[in-house]
Amino acid sequence: MAEAVSIFGIRHHGPGSAQRLVEALDALQPVAVLIEGPADATDLLPMLGDPAMVPPVALLSYVVDDPKRASFDPFSDYTPEYQAACWGVRHGAALRFIDLPSTDSLATAKPDDEDENGDAPPPENISPIAQDPLGTLATLAGYQDGESWWAHVFEENPAPGPVFAAVADTMAALRAEAGEPDMREAAREAHMRLEIAKACKDYDGPIAVVCGAWHVPALMQRRTQSADRALLRGRPKVKVCTTWAPWTTPRLARASGYGAGVVAPGWYAHLWATRNDDNATIIWLTRIAHTLRDKGHFVSVASVIETQRLAVTVAALRNRPAPGFEELADAVIACLCEGSSTRWDSIAPILLIGSDVGAIPASVPRAPLLEDLQRQQKATRLKPEALERSLSVDLRSESGLARSTLLHRLNALDVGWGKLVATGNSRGTFGENWQLCWHPEFAVQLVENLVYGPTIAEAAAGRLMERMRHETTLGALAKLVQTALMANLERAVSFGASMLANEAALTTNCNALLQALPPMAEILRYGEARATTATHLDGLMPQMVVRAALSLPYDSRNLDAAAASELRQTLLAADRAIALAHLGNNIMAQWHQALRAVLQESAATRLITGTAARLLYEQEELSPEATTDLMARMLSPGTPIEQAAGFFEGFFDAAGQRLIHDATLREAIDTWMVTLDEEVFMNSLPLFRRVFSTFDRAERRYLLDALFTPAAKRRQGDVLIPQAATLWPAHQARVLALLDAGGLS
Repeated sequence: MAEAVSIFGIRHHGPGSAQRLVEALDALQPVAVLIEGPADATDLLPMLGDPAMVPPVALLSYVVDDPKRASFDPFSDYTPEYQAACWGVRHGAALRFIDLPSTDSLATAKPDDEDENGDAPPPENISPIAQDPLGTLATLAGYQDGESWWAHVFEENPAPGPVFAAVADTMAALRAEAGEPDMREAAREAHMRLEIAKACKDYDGPIAVVCGAWHVPALMQRRTQSADRALLRGRPKVKVCTTWAPWTTPRLARASGYGAGVVAPGWYAHLWATRNDDNATIIWLTRIAHTLRDKGHFVSVASVIETQRLAVTVAALRNRPAPGFEELADAVIACLCEGSSTRWDSIAPILLIGSDVGAIPASVPRAPLLEDLQRQQKATRLKPEALERSLSVDLRSESGLARSTLLHRLNALDVGWGKLVATGNSRGTFGENWQLCWHPEFAVQLVENLVYGPTIAEAAAGRLMERMRHETTLGALAKLVQTALMANLERAVSFGASMLANEAALTTNCNALLQALPPMAEILRYGEARATTATHLDGLMPQMVVRAALSLPYDSRNLDAAAASELRQTLLAADRAIALAHLGNNIMAQWHQALRAVLQESAATRLITGTAARLLYEQEELSPEATTDLMARMLSPGTPIEQAAGFFEGFFDAAGQRLIHDATLREAIDTWMVTLDEEVFMNSLPLFRRVFSTFDRAERRYLLDALFTPAAKRRQGDVLIPQAATLWPAHQARVLALLDAGGLS
């Protein structure tokens, strides 16, 4: 066995290891390549050599009866196992995975103990050497961490020497100090030894074994097969399905929580792509220069040259064989970022992490999200069709709510099978209208979302939570929380509500606070239609209204045209949201007080002043007499035309019904227009046209009638009902009861 088998200890996701491994395989020309990985996924291993398989990808294994119990084994271009599989496909060598099958590992793993990548935490009382062997070596060599040591000794070293022999000797010395492995590690290594022995019987010729460096001494150890079988006897099993799924470069980063991840996937991808290029450092610096220029920073060729020289010098001072990404980053900050790390930090994620997404061939078996979708389509009786069709759902029925929930969850995953359309004549809270149309690419989009979870509910929650983590504006964050509520994702709702509360506590910008109110009001008002609690936000929205009310008079001062227009639209939407949410008399009183403060603020932009006056007038918080006095002051001949026009637009824009039925307002505006001289009037005509263009044809006709038709003639068709004042309250109560019963109020 010892003569026929060559064991190559590698570091997962190491471009240097991958390059040396390919060189070793070329020299050995094995008839079989055995790779550390779940043995029950061997049939999928040759798919890595398919040209349509674009890394990063991950081997996904999940329990059939409980898809939440899943594990991922990622592969990138520079993963040695991936290169070994591709070498085997190119040279016709047999390929096998030899680690414990996923039926075993998923049976013994507890779902609650796994991180988002499916990695189990290290066992308790494990030796520090066994937990981080590279870190131990790095400490002895004077490095800060194991990755830096490995990178400079193996990955970035142009002449590392006999790598695999050195790795085997080093790991043997470390394992001698670490003691016996835990039961799971012992079972894994026993299974790999048995698989190696089986391959020796099945194949004549050299056999290559590719495994993590830590396992090399154990696999070279001579142990009886009966002893190894005894370690595996009686271990639990579960039914597992295995497939390939697209992966992303950020998920290869250690910062994502992936235990075998690397600090800088983008840098390692660069090392692999330029492994045979003597200008690798220059190519990297060129990418940095292009990225900085794309961000609007000036970068000269001379500065790039000086950066390269400084990086080489720093590497020499640090006793490194070649500049690594740390030396290059220090040189870039000094020469291209004017000594400021802030500029470098703005582009570092683009370069060091990246945003690539893998792709898998069409021949790959169906992924769990597609299976989950098929189950839910059957349960909700929704058949995917290529032609557009309309679907109306009643949220008060169990089937309607289930259909709505599924479509909202798919939209959260950017799978637009159904699009929510206008409700037409229905203004209720218990109905939705959808336009359905299935496209084949939706299946691909679902598979791409496997990184967020193996079921539609888990993936939608994970995707929304990921977006919430990166969202910095209150309005957009509140809309994400609303989306989570519509999709009945309680975990995402709780997470988003917590983030919303934290962000609101740190926000003093009035516009940002106001933008968050409409979606929050929708949540509080319409959450009952989905049987989803919105208790997370019950106390938050009143607090945000109060804070926005305190900031409004100050944030309305001295705005330019664009900022004033934006604040006006936000103010109108927020006022509707506050009224919709029924927050109580105290909150409404503070909101109205803020609007009055805007009227009294002399530096307030007049567009906002007019809007605040209109809102107060419509809610009967400003009497007709006070409104007339305010308009006379704001529209007086002594007021600059720009300010008067701003107030005019703020008050009257889209307020046709108010002008038609309020004679006092018409009289005030008529008085103001009569006082304008001809030149000022002509200059104001574009404003008048813009304001009155928002009136529809009927409103313009009624307004002309109100202005030029005598009052007696307008009332000729009116019929006065006897005792109308007595009859109206009962009629009003009946109408409101009907509206409430239909969910229309």
